[in-house]
Amino acid sequence: MRFPIHLIFLTFLLFFAVNSNVLAETKNSVQFKDVTLTTSNSHLLLFALLDNNGQHELEEALHSGIPMQFTFLVELIHIRKNWSNEELSYLEFVHTLKYDTVKEQYQLQLDEQRNRTMTFTELTEAMKIMNEINGLKVIELAKLTPDSSYKLRMKAALYEKTLPMNLHYVIPFISLGNVETDWYSIEFTY
Repeated sequence: MRFPIHLIFLTFLLFFAVNSNVLAETKNSVQFKDVTLTTSNSHLLLFALLDNNGQHELEEALHSGIPMQFTFLVELIHIRKNWSNEELSYLEFVHTLKYDTVKEQYQLQLDEQRNRTMTFTELTEAMKIMNEINGLKVIELAKLTPDSSYKLRMKAALYEKTLPMNLHYVIPFISLGNVETDWYSIEFTY
């Protein structure tokens, strides 16, 4: 029995349309919380936690041997009245989590901490650190002007979802998109 090609094509469209809605719901469930800006003796520091409710699919991929990567973007903008705003700092860093099936251990690498690698036996412990920005040095305080306004913006991209077997070339109008946060902004005066 042969299926007509238009039925197969229609089935693919229906399948990917349903999955696109699932990813849209996942995107909305990923956001930053507990965001804190503070200073050390020399730097502006950022602390934040990524609230990632939809990580079940990520965990399945991790246990099948695919590393989990979260890319964080942080930028600091000097807001100037009657002038164009000035970008003072732009930081991009990645948290990479791998699972060693032989040792049954999770290895987490943090780019912003000079590629520091940590080993965990429990996934929950690894994910706690994976979802954190902990004391990121955004900029030296000497580069900030007192009594000026600034905006810190940040975003996280968890992974890019693509169609299997390069089907996005065959069906170019279907995009599953990235699972990422919206831009999170904080305005402050130093």
